[in-house]
Formats: sequence, structure tokens, C-alpha cells
Amino acid sequence: MTMNKPNAAHEVTSAGVTRLALFDLDHTLIPADSDYEWGVFTTALGWNDAADFAIQNDVFYRQYKAGTLDIHAYVRFATRAIRQQGAIKSEAAHADFMRAVVLKVIQPQARQLVQEHQAAGDAVVIVTATNEFVTRPIATAFCVPELIAINLARDPDTGWFTGEIDGVPSFREGKVARVEQWLANRQLGWGDVQSTFYSDSINDLPLLEHVTHPVATNPDDRLRAIALERGWRILELFKD
Repeated sequence: MTMNKPNAAHEVTSAGVTRLALFDLDHTLIPADSDYEWGVFTTALGWNDAADFAIQNDVFYRQYKAGTLDIHAYVRFATRAIRQQGAIKSEAAHADFMRAVVLKVIQPQARQLVQEHQAAGDAVVIVTATNEFVTRPIATAFCVPELIAINLARDPDTGWFTGEIDGVPSFREGKVARVEQWLANRQLGWGDVQSTFYSDSINDLPLLEHVTHPVATNPDDRLRAIALERGWRILELFKD
């Protein structure tokens, strides 16, 4: 790991102030996009038309990287296969996905970073724009019970996903709103915490601007430029 500033996340804070460590997931804690890889995995199972899915998936991914993604349209697209296959087959496939893909890309230095915050007594939360079905098992693999992800609406009759988003999506400015709600549920506000947020993406600029210690982690080109301009810490988590 290389960085351009000392780690501020473990600084001693004043009495009564809680330390909060927030982590984006894709390309931040793991060197992959979990939703994209899940789409590739389900396509290999024959759950999607390979050519059509690849084209649409690539378009949405480019939009995400550019900061122009329609998150509602993307979630409908990304959950289409599991909605068609149902809960039992989808959950079994995701367990296979974890073994075949995700657990193989989780790197020791990412686990170590999370564990350092936990050992320091920080509240650790993964905050991701990927949906809860894909990301809950990944958060569990990091031993992080607190997950803020896109919540998926469920059909009241079947109990399975409808393809719509339930509540505020944890995407762009929505991440700020969802973290604020997480804090409010614990009778806390931003002024009550020393907060650190690790992210790779320009999409997370609103939350990076909101926390005490923004950390551009494996940053994309646009975020790197902003971090350098503003003197934010830059962390290359996946480089020696």
C-alpha cells in the first residue's frame, strides 16, 4: 500500500466523539465490480442472452464510470435474471459466485484495513451503490455486519424482488442521505462523529466531501485529480 498522508483514521478524538469508517465496495475494498461480475456469472449459467446482456451491461458500466447512470433503470436490468429464476436458484447461484469469484479477489491488505479500524474501536460500515442481494454476502465475508446498499423492493405476495428500489438508493447524493439516516437511527449526527470514507469513484464525491477524512482509494482519474487538488489522502490499496 502507498499513500500520500499519514493515516488519520486512528487519531485520538475528543471525549464522546465516535469514529466512523465508511467503505465503498467495488474497486475500493475489492478490485472488481461485484454487480458487473455477477452479471457475467449469471450469463455463463445461461440466465441471460449473452450478446444482448454484454452490450447493455457495458453501456451501464460506462455510464457509471462517467457519473451519468440512471440507477433505477440499472437496477431493473441487473435484477432481471434473479427475478426470473426465483429465490432458491438465485441464492444457490450466489453462494457459488462467492466461492468462484468474490473470495478469490478479496486481498489481504483490504481485510487488514477493515480489521485495523475494527480493532481501533471504529464503527465500520460498507456503503455501496450495488444492491443488497449481491453485496450482503460480500460484507459478511469482510466480517462487516453494517451494510448500506441499495434496498430492493419486494412483492407482497411472493416476497421476492420486483426490480424496483425500496427507499433512497445509496448512490451519489443518496449515500449521504443513507448515512445520515444510519446516524440518526443511533441518535447521532455528522457533528458527533469523526468520519473517514474510502472510495475509488467520482460518483462518491458528495459523501467524500461530507466526511472528516476523505480517502481517494484506488481512485479513478477524475477523483484522483480532485484529491490531488484538494490535498486529500490517496490510498493505492491494491499496489505493493
